Amino acid sequence: MSPELSGTLMIALLFVMLATGMPIAFALGLTAITALMLNQGVGIFQILAETMFAGIANLAFVSIPMFVLMGAAVASSPAGKDLYEALDRWLNRVPGGLILSNIGACAIFAGMTGSSPATAAAIGKMGIPEMMKRGYPAAVATGSIAAGGTLGILIPPSVTMIIYGIATETSIGRLFLAGVIPGLMLTAMFMAWALFDASRRGYRFDNLGRSFSFADRIRVLPRVLPFIAIIIGVMYVLYGGVATPSEAAGAGALLTTLVVLVVYRLFRAKPLMEIFGSTMRESVMIMMILAAAELFAFALSSLFITQSIASSIAALEVNRWVLMGIINLFLLVAGMFLPPVAIIVMAAPLLLPIVTQAGFDPYWFAVILTINMEIGLITPPVGLNLFVINAIAPDVPTRTVLLGALPYCIVMLVAIGILCIFPVLATWFPEYIMGPAV
Repeated sequence: MSPELSGTLMIALLFVMLATGMPIAFALGLTAITALMLNQGVGIFQILAETMFAGIANLAFVSIPMFVLMGAAVASSPAGKDLYEALDRWLNRVPGGLILSNIGACAIFAGMTGSSPATAAAIGKMGIPEMMKRGYPAAVATGSIAAGGTLGILIPPSVTMIIYGIATETSIGRLFLAGVIPGLMLTAMFMAWALFDASRRGYRFDNLGRSFSFADRIRVLPRVLPFIAIIIGVMYVLYGGVATPSEAAGAGALLTTLVVLVVYRLFRAKPLMEIFGSTMRESVMIMMILAAAELFAFALSSLFITQSIASSIAALEVNRWVLMGIINLFLLVAGMFLPPVAIIVMAAPLLLPIVTQAGFDPYWFAVILTINMEIGLITPPVGLNLFVINAIAPDVPTRTVLLGALPYCIVMLVAIGILCIFPVLATWFPEYIMGPAV
């Protein structure tokens, strides 16, 4: 059987398993085991455990549960509510200001959690009911939160960027820095669209009936500023050469947990169990996906599928931007069916040599890939943020949420175009802080 046919059958089997609702890790693992057994027989079972363990036996992976704990501590506290309230007090006089408050809260909360679903859930629980109470259409209320939540995988510290760095053996610190300016740019573009849309439709949802004094606006900040200080501190020790990513993540998780306990007085056993329980569940899920993806990648390599695909793409006599367009199209389609973690561990090691051979910067490509994954989070059939929003606002049809989020997908495509024209937006900051990549 040719590598091309083997690869096609493996992908088809994978999607059949996913269509049954099987978890990603199990689908990847069973597909790989089936392919290896058919090709090499039952003797393959002797190396399955070793191969899967090798996929996660990396000290850098310690940073994943630490950043997950950091996000879980914030998400399990009223920090999202306080952050939302603080921005609302400062923007309540701006037309469409509540949308801006939600998007801004999503951006800041993304820096605290590094998780898109956690960001959408935490801000959405407060933002969606409040916007709808003030008269915002359901599509606008839910769509802005679904899109704003996607910033969680771009703005550092991002678990997705950590996985990309490990999968491609690139610097995690440099990846974090590469996401800063594009993350801020995308946040500003989301806000600009929200203002334009509010003006175009004649929305005037500023809360003119309620005013806040300067003291009112300052009063809520002490509950928010400690978390922002922790983020800045983690970034400083990481880029100042004080600590490795794993050590910085550990310090950030410890400080965030302590701040949550002290500020919100969560000293009871139940909140602590929720924080560590959710951390355990999400961390194990990610590790299982990584281990299964390692087995899947081993199967692709053993059947010469990876090498065949790479040779076929490299042999395409097309302009490098046409090649990048093909890669973007692949990522967009893949993002509609698979979560970012699965796509990165499967596709990034395969695509990176092709991308660098075509003359593209690997850190710039990480940002492009991540924005594509953001689009996948709010597009069916497996748009994770759509399901999160649906759980928060079950009375709003998923179609309505999608229609509200669709303009933000177009904004993200425009952002990809801007980054293609001005790649320095992703490469300048890492080079300025850490020097040129070796």
